[in-house]
Amino acid sequence: MKAHELRDLTISELEARLKDEVGVLQELRFSKSVTGQLENPARLKNHRREVARLKTVIKEKSSAE
Repeated sequence: MKAHELRDLTISELEARLKDEVGVLQELRFSKSVTGQLENPARLKNHRREVARLKTVIKEKSSAE
């Protein structure tokens, strides 16, 4: 999801999405450590960026209030 789309969501919705993304990222890291490889290694990069994007938008909204 793009940052401008995330800015339309509320802080509670953003935090819920952040929790989900962090969970997916942990699952990917765990499966990588167990099997040694991933089906699609680019997913790690995409989820890390999504987590960073969510944290940025949450911080922007928090400081604006």
